[in-house]
Amino acid sequence: MDLLRRTTMIFLLGALAATSACGNRNKGASNTTHRELERRDDVGNPIDGLYADENASSESIWNLFGPDDSDLTLSVNKYLWAASIEVLNFLPIQTVDPFSGVISTGYGTPPGGGRSYRATVYIRDAALDARSLNVALQTRGGRAVSEGTARAVEDAILTRARQIRISDSKF
Repeated sequence: MDLLRRTTMIFLLGALAATSACGNRNKGASNTTHRELERRDDVGNPIDGLYADENASSESIWNLFGPDDSDLTLSVNKYLWAASIEVLNFLPIQTVDPFSGVISTGYGTPPGGGRSYRATVYIRDAALDARSLNVALQTRGGRAVSEGTARAVEDAILTRARQIRISDSKF
C-alpha cells in the first residue's frame, strides 16, 4: 500500500510540474519590451494596427478560431497577370504567387534570340497602369539587362494586358 501511495504522489507532482511549466511567467516588463520590438519595422518606425486588441491581457490558441479582424487586402490586376504569363511564355515558370503578385521564371531563350534570360515580374496594384508593373530581367551570366530591354518587355506586357481587357469587355 505504501508503494502505491508513493507512486501516486510522484505522478501527481510530475503532472503538477508539467502543467505549471505551460504558463506565461513573463507578463512583466520583458513582455512589454517584446511587444514593443514586434511593433517596429526594420528601420525602427512604429507600426500601427499590428494587434487587433492592444489591451488584451492574454492570448490563447482559441483566438485563432475567432472572427478575422484583419483588413489587409492584396490585389493583383488579372489582365497584367495573364499578359505577363502570355508574353513571357518562352520562359519556364518556377514560382508564382498570385496573392503578392510575383512571377519568377527560369532561364529561357526568346524566339529568334541567342541569349538566355530569366525574369521576375512584380505586379503591385490592381490598376491596369504602368506603375503597377515591374519587370526585372537577368542574363545567364548574372547581369541585369539594359533598362531599354526591360522597358520594352514591360510595354509588351502592358499592351497585351490592354488587348485582353478590351476583348474581355466585348462579352
